Amino acid sequence: MSGTPSSTWYEDFFTELPNEFWRRAVPPEVTVDEIDFVERRLGLAPRSLVLDVPCGSGRHSLELARRGHRVTGVDLSAEAIGHARRAAAGLDVDFVRADMRDVPRDGGFDAAVCLGNSFGYLELDGLREFVAALGAAVRPGGGLVVDFAAAAESVLPGYRAEPRTMRTGDITVLATGEYDVIGSRMFSRYRFTRGDEELDVTAIHHVYTVAQIVELLSRHGFGDVELFGGTDGEPFAVGGGRLLLVARRTS
Repeated sequence: MSGTPSSTWYEDFFTELPNEFWRRAVPPEVTVDEIDFVERRLGLAPRSLVLDVPCGSGRHSLELARRGHRVTGVDLSAEAIGHARRAAAGLDVDFVRADMRDVPRDGGFDAAVCLGNSFGYLELDGLREFVAALGAAVRPGGGLVVDFAAAAESVLPGYRAEPRTMRTGDITVLATGEYDVIGSRMFSRYRFTRGDEELDVTAIHHVYTVAQIVELLSRHGFGDVELFGGTDGEPFAVGGGRLLLVARRTS
């Protein structure tokens, strides 16, 4: 597990084995807490139109739809979208396979969510495109929630990339990390094993400061930014490991 991964690593990373690991790894109550946070902080009205991007296997989209919201989930992984569609029977949710920057830009959404630490997948030019797409998708007065664990203020204090092993059922994952100083990005290298299957893949999370993120959002109409360190509403703190950012489409 070595070498520099492609900047478009996400196009090939999210196949069945990694997706299945993360489907199993996140307890249902975590999803409930996260959507409770979204509804509470954005004050979502019944039957709100919500964009979930990238939606992965749909855990947030499905929970929002179960609560009566009308949801569009967008993700590039064919396997994840297929799984989400099979799980969506009877719910008001539309799953679309597309790049996270390729979302409806008609200003019709009451809210958008970018959860699951995917905000840092893109290099800076790509992130600018993504935020511009979010700004064009959400109506004035609508809301945005971003869940990001790779903000500079979160990861750099005391950064240590120690190997770790994770297991869920018959899937085992060996994870190692590396920080690329010149590129301000983290490489996360994974070896997934399940029986005779073995898969080596690498993810990149680009590290952005909170100021960079807030400035990008403000350029595309998002203001009234609030920062939290978790779904209980605790304030964001340097070295806290998680940033939940809530913003409003103000212009």
